[in-house]
Amino acid sequence: MPMRLTALLLSAIACLAPAAAGAAACETLRDGQNAYSVCRFDPARAALRTYLSGASGKPYGSFSALKSAVEKEGKELVFAMNGGMYDDRLQPVGLYMEEGRTLKPANTHEGPGNFHMLPNGVFWIGQGKAGVMETKEFLRRKPPAEFATQSGPMLLVGGKRHPRFLEHSDSAKLRNGVCVTPRGEAVFAISDGPVTFWEFSGLFKEKIGCKDALFLDGSISAIYAPGIRRFGGFFPVGPIIAVTQAR
Repeated sequence: MPMRLTALLLSAIACLAPAAAGAAACETLRDGQNAYSVCRFDPARAALRTYLSGASGKPYGSFSALKSAVEKEGKELVFAMNGGMYDDRLQPVGLYMEEGRTLKPANTHEGPGNFHMLPNGVFWIGQGKAGVMETKEFLRRKPPAEFATQSGPMLLVGGKRHPRFLEHSDSAKLRNGVCVTPRGEAVFAISDGPVTFWEFSGLFKEKIGCKDALFLDGSISAIYAPGIRRFGGFFPVGPIIAVTQAR
């Protein structure tokens, strides 16, 4: 290989290295008429975890509050996304774990609303790995979760869309979700405009290539990703999934 071409290749590889080490690798993906902001992380190398409350016990409630808190610890907030549904006190309505402790048990009840549109699921992180699993499967298999958040519905289960999604639905909203690729990469996506569940699940299935994907929330969906000039939303949030790195 010519020396100049070798140098260019090595330079390109070097540009990718920070993303593998923890910095957000974010991009805009288009799928038909819809655009999405998508960020990818290697859970073996990124400081990826869930957050809910500060030292006072009060929920952070916003990305700016979390950013201030981690900066006091000498860290930089690299990425954040609202991480699951919550009640009017900003408390999770389903399973929530931090540092191996279950702060809220799993909710497997049927009922109204997206969360109870079974099957719902769990996004978990632990031992340098991450996963998305249907809730009852998570409880049965007990993966090595140190951090976890439950939401719903599942967008994809085993490569198939949730059975209640309709291809020609007219219910379009801002939506965000997460999946883990077959190679173990955690991928977060948020629509740049209103999309249906059918369209959103198609992004994870056809563009990202995941088998299992989880809906995190809609309408209030927000992302903090300075690399693509996204700094959060206007609504309070409960659980947050975030990545930090040393300053």
